[in-house]
Amino acid sequence: MQITFPDQTKKEFDKNTTGYDIALSIAEGLARNAVAVSINGTLADISRPVTEDAEIRIITLKDAEGLEIYRHSSAHIMALAVKRLYPDVLLGFGPAIEDGFYYDFDNVELKQADLEKIEAEMKKIMNEKIVFERHVISLKEAKKLFKDDPYKMQQIAKLGESEQLSCYKLGDLIDLCRGPHVPHSGFLKAFKLLRIAGAYWLGDSNNKMLSRVYATSFPSKKELDDYLEMRRQAEERDHNKVGRELDLFMTDKNVGQGLPLLTPKGSTIKIILQRFIEDEEIRRGYLYTITPLLAKSDLYKISGHWEHYRDGMFILEGDNAEDLYALRPMTCPFQYSLYNRTKHSYRDMPVRYAETSTLFRNESSGEMHGLIRVRQFTLADGHIICRPDQLEEEFNSVLDLINYVATTLGLKNLTYRFSKWDPNDKKKYIDNPEAWESSQKILKAILDKSGLEYYEADGEAAFYGPKLDIQFKNVWGKEDTIITVQIDFASAERFKMRYTDADGTEKTPMIIHRSSIGCYERTIATLIEQYAGKFPFWLSPEQIRLLTINEELGSYAETVALKIRNAGLRVAVDKRGETLGKKVLDAQHEYIPVIVTIGNKEKEEGTVSVRTLDGKVVQGMQLDEFIKKCEELNKTRNLETVF
Repeated sequence: MQITFPDQTKKEFDKNTTGYDIALSIAEGLARNAVAVSINGTLADISRPVTEDAEIRIITLKDAEGLEIYRHSSAHIMALAVKRLYPDVLLGFGPAIEDGFYYDFDNVELKQADLEKIEAEMKKIMNEKIVFERHVISLKEAKKLFKDDPYKMQQIAKLGESEQLSCYKLGDLIDLCRGPHVPHSGFLKAFKLLRIAGAYWLGDSNNKMLSRVYATSFPSKKELDDYLEMRRQAEERDHNKVGRELDLFMTDKNVGQGLPLLTPKGSTIKIILQRFIEDEEIRRGYLYTITPLLAKSDLYKISGHWEHYRDGMFILEGDNAEDLYALRPMTCPFQYSLYNRTKHSYRDMPVRYAETSTLFRNESSGEMHGLIRVRQFTLADGHIICRPDQLEEEFNSVLDLINYVATTLGLKNLTYRFSKWDPNDKKKYIDNPEAWESSQKILKAILDKSGLEYYEADGEAAFYGPKLDIQFKNVWGKEDTIITVQIDFASAERFKMRYTDADGTEKTPMIIHRSSIGCYERTIATLIEQYAGKFPFWLSPEQIRLLTINEELGSYAETVALKIRNAGLRVAVDKRGETLGKKVLDAQHEYIPVIVTIGNKEKEEGTVSVRTLDGKVVQGMQLDEFIKKCEELNKTRNLETVF
C-alpha cells in the first residue's frame, strides 16, 4: 500500500503496517514520542494497522490533538485509580478540556482530602505501564457489559440498534470511548488533581449531582509547574475571590444562582461606570429610553426571539395559559416600537437610541460564573437606525466609542472576532441565505477597511445577523465576549420600520445593535481581575481614607472629609483607637488608593500627609492643593495615582 506523508512524499508499506511502525521507519525518536496517528484525517491509536492507501500524519505531544489525547488518557488513568480505591464507583464522562481534564463519579463521596490518595494510586498505575486496549463491540455486547451501570446504559440507549461501539480496557477499567489513547499508562509524566466540584449529570439540574474531579496533565514537570504557578497567580486575581474579599458583591442561595448582589462598594463602581457611559453616549448624540422589563409573547414573536431564543428566556403566565409574558433578554424590540411611534424622514437619520437595560437570560447552572455569566445583568445597550449609506460611518463611530471606553478603563489584551452564521443550523438562525451572505459581505468590507485585526468564527452570529465580538480572557484563560456590535438585516422589516427617502418613497432602514461597555457586571469582573482589586483612583469605590493619629482628632477629620466630599470625591474616616500602623495596614489591605494621615501638626497648618497605595509618601501638602489634585485625577480619569 502507498502512504502519503504531510510533505506529500510517498512510501510503500505492507498492508496492516501499524502507525507505530510507519513512525519508526521515519525516526526512532518520532516513534518513541508518537501519541496517535491520523489516517485520512481520522485519529486512531498509534498501534492501529493501516489497511489501504492513505494520507498519514504522526501525532505527537507537540500537536494540539496530541495534548488532547494525552489528557483524555490521563482521565482514564484517574478513573482507574478511583475504581481501585472505591470499587463500587459509577463513571460518568471524562473528557479532556482546554487546560486539563475531568471525570464525573457517582456512588462515592469524594472530598478534597481524597485527592492526594487518588494521585498516589495514579502514580502506581503510571509505573505499571498498563496498555490501553481498544475493543469494538456490538450494541448487544455493550448492553450486557454495562448492564449494571445506569450512566453507560443511557449513552448506549441513544445509539441505533445497528451501531458498533468501541470501548477501552485499562487494567480493571472498561469504559465506552471513541479514543484514541496513548500506548500505555507510563506515557503520563506530570499531572495534578486540582479540585472537586458538583456537576449535574448531562448538565441538567433535574438529574443527579455527581462528584467532578478537575485535573490537568503536561508532558513535563516544568510545564506542569509553570501552569500551577499561573493558577496561583490567577487565584490571586480571580474576581470571585477578590470581589468577595473586598466586599464588592456576594451571592445568597435563597436569592438564587446567577443572581449576585452588589454591595454598596460594588454598586458604587457600577454607578461610576454607568454615569461615565451615559454622559459620553449623550455627548455623542444618543437618545436615552426607558422601557419595560417584560412584554407579551406577541412582541418576541415579531422580533424572532420566541422562535430562536425561547429556551434562553424566563416565561411568565398572564391571566390565562395562553396569555404569556417573558422577561426581556434584549432591549431591541422595545426601541423599535419607540421608533415606530412617529414618521421619519431621511433627514432624521440616523436615530441613535441607548438604554441602561436590565436583562434576563436563563443560563444553565453549569455555565454561570461569578459576575461574568449571570441570569440578570445590566447592559449598556443601544441601537442605531440608519440609512444604508450611513451604515459604514455609524459602525466606525461605534468602534471609536468602544475604543475610547476601553482606553479610558485601561482594558488590555482584547481581541476581535467576526462572528458568522452556520447555514446548517436552521433552528438558531433566520433562514435567509441571501441576506446572510449580503450582510456578512458588508460587515467584512467595513472591518477590512477599518484596519482592525480580527479572526472569523462560524456559528457565533446573532440569529438575525453577523457581528463583531470584542473578546477577552479571564484569569483562567477562558474566553468570553465583553462587547458586541451587530448588523441586523431582519428586524426593520419584521417591525415594518420605515423612513421617507429624498425621492419621496418609503425605505427600510438598516439597524446596528451595539454596546459601548457591554454588561456592567461582566466588565466589573474584568476590571477586578485586570487590576487585582487595585482600581484606578477614579474607579475606586473609596478613593481616600483619612486616618487620625488619636481619637481627639476625629471631629476635625470629619470636617476635612466633608470638604473633600463636597468636591465630589469619595472619602471615609478611620478614627478608631487603633495604632496608626494598624490603620495604614488595614487601608492597604482594602486597596484604598490614597491614604491621608491627620495629626495635630496637620490640623494646625491646614495640611495633610499623603500615602499612595504603591508606597509613595508626600508630607505637608496643603489641603486645598490635595483636593485640587484629586479632582484632577477624577476629571481626567487617570489610571495612575501620582502626587
